[in-house]
Amino acid sequence: MFFFLSKTLDFFLMPIGFISALLIYAYFTKNRAYSRRTILGIALLLYVLCNTFLVNKALLWWEFPPKSQTDLPGVYDVGIVLTGGMISMPQHRMDHPGLGVHADRFFQAFLLYKSGKIKRILISGADHPLIMKKGLDDANQAAMVLEKWGVRRQDILLEKASRNTYQNAVNSIQILQKQFPASSRYVLITSSFHLRRALGCFQKAGLQPDFYPADVYGTTHNPTLKDYFRPDPDVFGYAHLLWREWVGYVIYKIVGYC
Repeated sequence: MFFFLSKTLDFFLMPIGFISALLIYAYFTKNRAYSRRTILGIALLLYVLCNTFLVNKALLWWEFPPKSQTDLPGVYDVGIVLTGGMISMPQHRMDHPGLGVHADRFFQAFLLYKSGKIKRILISGADHPLIMKKGLDDANQAAMVLEKWGVRRQDILLEKASRNTYQNAVNSIQILQKQFPASSRYVLITSSFHLRRALGCFQKAGLQPDFYPADVYGTTHNPTLKDYFRPDPDVFGYAHLLWREWVGYVIYKIVGYC
């Protein structure tokens, strides 16, 4: 039920959802003054959500800063990678995968593996049943790519039952407890914007992993004049992503998942 409600309400809680609602209100309200104010508010909101400087500042505030491999102390028994947008399959009949928008998650795990920082890689996450039946889900395809890159198949573990971050934590911990001794060391690898919620779920479920941010979007580069004033429609995507994560984090806190 939680999964269904979270996906159903997703549109209405996102920026495009309430912008659409405001547009409908502005069109149908009989009070022209309210209509004009609503349109002005929508324009201001869109400007903020498309402002490179403001959205970047929000990302820098929320995200975990990137780490170097040397920042990780010692060697970890398992690197835990959470799926979601790692693989792109435009057509199901394709004989090879493409890299998704969050492919950096398993790429960073690969780099840590090749540098000797992690011994094994656990990929956690389910997909649509039809996609999983064809073996085209993130976990299977990422495992195939990692194997082609030189990761030994016996060093790749798959957890393919989880449909959200909370289940990632619970199901991954069950696998780790069965296959590894209590003294084992783990590092959680996921997108930096998602790491706060993911880490909270693992900690709430009883595991205290180290963490390694991937897919970092916030940049410390000096802003240019256009970053302050010129709206960039591409930036709206990052604002939407960040807002969606904030909503998810608040909901998870309310229900006690993290």
